[in-house]
Amino acid sequence: MPANISTIGFTKTNARGFFERLLSANIRTLVDVRLHNTSQLSGFAKSDDLAFFLEKIAGIKYIHSPMLAPTDDMLKAFKRDKGDWTEYEKKFMGLMAERRIEERLKPTFFDNACLLCSEATPHQCHRRLVCEYLNSKWDQSLQVHHL
Repeated sequence: MPANISTIGFTKTNARGFFERLLSANIRTLVDVRLHNTSQLSGFAKSDDLAFFLEKIAGIKYIHSPMLAPTDDMLKAFKRDKGDWTEYEKKFMGLMAERRIEERLKPTFFDNACLLCSEATPHQCHRRLVCEYLNSKWDQSLQVHHL
């Protein structure tokens, strides 16, 4: 049976829109896939505050999973040094293979979960790549929805 997984970014949105999207998608667990989860890009997205708001507003469990995040070097090469997305994607897919995330996690972990990163859209965000990588290893067992 396929697992329903969502992804969401927190930039270019306000807290109301962010939490309403999670609530309407019936998310039970938010999996923070940022390497550094203390970002001040949005006031509500800093790890301790976010975990509190998720629980109080929506009864959503918060998990930080840096295993699903790029390395600092990869982030700097792409963001700070304005690197090429295709190169970043190739390196990140290789990193997930090296980490063997498909063996360390199960599809059921992601059922009614939502991957969080900062990017407003999934197009050039590693949260989309995580889903694509796992689906390639798990026979498309994740039904992905980008919120």
